[in-house]
Amino acid sequence: MSPSTPPHFQQIHQSIVTCERCPRLRDYCRGIGETRRRAYQDEIYWAKPVPGFGDPRARILILGLAPGAHGANRTGRPFTGDGSGNFMYPILHELGLANKPLGVSREDGLKLRHAWIASVVRCAPPGDKPHPQEIRNCSEHLAAEVSALPRVRVVVCLGKIAWDGYLAHLLHTGLIAKRSDYTFTHGAEYLLPNGIRLLGCYHPSLRNTNTGRLDRPMFTRVFLRARELAGLKV
Repeated sequence: MSPSTPPHFQQIHQSIVTCERCPRLRDYCRGIGETRRRAYQDEIYWAKPVPGFGDPRARILILGLAPGAHGANRTGRPFTGDGSGNFMYPILHELGLANKPLGVSREDGLKLRHAWIASVVRCAPPGDKPHPQEIRNCSEHLAAEVSALPRVRVVVCLGKIAWDGYLAHLLHTGLIAKRSDYTFTHGAEYLLPNGIRLLGCYHPSLRNTNTGRLDRPMFTRVFLRARELAGLKV
């Protein structure tokens, strides 16, 4: 983290990267970091839980599922070094939410503007399928980052697992009474009782982008709406 990062964010960062609550996920991430993919044989994998990153004064919170096994689990930063990030960051850059169109490493100079990116699970899960208890174990990290971002006006959930994870957080804090009032679809939009807008978007995984289930115009429209609702000039 940058020396200028507020102390409470540094504390949250440290709490996340040292977490050992889920033995299955920690063993999986460390194992991938030891064996590595052939294309990354010469790299040292991060192989620790991945904290969120972005603008501490963010008005938009972007929530994903979990680090990619050879993406964020390798680079240590959400959506960095994998196909999902290669799809997402150029669009965020075009919309003025990122200073560069590509994320390749923690030291590449990529910075977000008005946005913070995190995930509901901080370790790469086998098959991209975390167990329900693992999501619950990670909920404390999500709650800590949410509480440290008081300026957020819009939450964009990338995929149903992220959506459900955020709704679980809202239930736990007593902000909503039941999650069935909030149905995930691409382009879904809800006004939460605290005035924050909740938006749904398909996850920019290769499974979605390569099949056409999610394309650039669809993704762009969600984030144009997020910018508008956050009070940012387009």
